[in-house]
Amino acid sequence: MPGFVYVVDDDPSFRTAIQRRLKLAGYEVVTYASAQQLLEDPPGSEHPGCILLDVQIPGLSGPELQACLAHRPSPLPIVFLTGHADTATTVRAIKAGAEDFLTKPVSSEQLIGAIERALVRQEVVRGQQGKLDSFRARLTSLTRRERQVFDLIVRGKINKQIAYELGTTERTVKAHRHQVMAKMQVPSLAELVSVAERLGLLSSQPA
Repeated sequence: MPGFVYVVDDDPSFRTAIQRRLKLAGYEVVTYASAQQLLEDPPGSEHPGCILLDVQIPGLSGPELQACLAHRPSPLPIVFLTGHADTATTVRAIKAGAEDFLTKPVSSEQLIGAIERALVRQEVVRGQQGKLDSFRARLTSLTRRERQVFDLIVRGKINKQIAYELGTTERTVKAHRHQVMAKMQVPSLAELVSVAERLGLLSSQPA
């Protein structure tokens, strides 16, 4: 799978060697001597990519950079590659969302495998985010009354109850309900409820 690998390591000979190895495998490679360099010239998220990150680097450490990047939109997956692995650091990094934690020296097979898994996971996350963005766009296309009907439908209200609550007729509610299903592009009530759940619209509503 082609993609970008952003290498953060303070050892210039290692950066040169790893860049050569990854380019031979077909990746575009950008190297940084410090975490601060990456923060000053951050990689874009429009292309598939991951960060290959050392743990102990001067200034901001690898785990500290991981924490900084986690708060940015569309963070890239991180693979740690270090000569200073310990169990506590590994566990913390994985819990914080790192894709993998490798120890130098690493075989090409192990390294490429970790990068490929990171890129696959990124595509899955981006796909899920794209779906959520699409659902949000459809939701904003509803009129005020359609949105009221939507909110009541996904809470399990039937047409008669919705009509009573909104002070209108069942026939009008049926028309709004049809528009809601069409605009949200879902074929069933179950899928409409699923969309509401994924958008986080049910947790704050009373049963």
